[in-house]
Amino acid sequence: MSDALLFDKDGTLFDFRISWGGWAAGFLAEIADDANHAELLGRAIGFDAENRAFAPDSPVIAATAADIAAALAPHLGGISVADLTDRIDETAGSAPMAEAVPLRPLLQALRGRGLRLGVATNDSEAPARQHLAAHGITDCFDFIAGYDSGHGAKPGPGMCLAFAAACGLHPNRVAMVGDSRHDLQAGRAAGMRTVAVLTGIARPDDLAPLADVVLPDIGAIPSWLDRISA
Repeated sequence: MSDALLFDKDGTLFDFRISWGGWAAGFLAEIADDANHAELLGRAIGFDAENRAFAPDSPVIAATAADIAAALAPHLGGISVADLTDRIDETAGSAPMAEAVPLRPLLQALRGRGLRLGVATNDSEAPARQHLAAHGITDCFDFIAGYDSGHGAKPGPGMCLAFAAACGLHPNRVAMVGDSRHDLQAGRAAGMRTVAVLTGIARPDDLAPLADVVLPDIGAIPSWLDRISA
């Protein structure tokens, strides 16, 4: 049984393709010189703007804003990675997110079971908080951390361990819920249960070796909790 759930954000709380496809297309068009340059920038981050599709290894999926900036900067001539990271964070915070399932009812139901809830994302903390606030769910979480919050980025276990410590729990009483191998590797490294969901880019076969269970989306978590507590 788990006493707490730590959620990834993009691809887990929010559907990845719907949420970030529009942002990536708009951001690249904004910083590019022309359509051909935008296409080049898209290839640099594994994004096909025409089809709003991400390659499985796109840094947008599980890496940090700084990683995305580092992939783009060589093709932009003169802009520093730090300045580009700031620009990504500024625009990402206002990107419209599509809920993977109706979030507030689910999160309130999980809290009603006595579970502690947290968010650990490789997004920066500020835009992550903007996304949660836009959907009226910030108060559902006991802990919110991004890669820049001082605990490191996934697949390192720092955010996972910080959440467990904040809740006063041993990591084996916590489940890490995510849509990418980075999420599950972080949870495993911290000694947590791992729950994979399929609202990101990764396929079931990519995630199953690192997951205790693979669910279609986070809406299936209550039923999973009932099964493991029976």
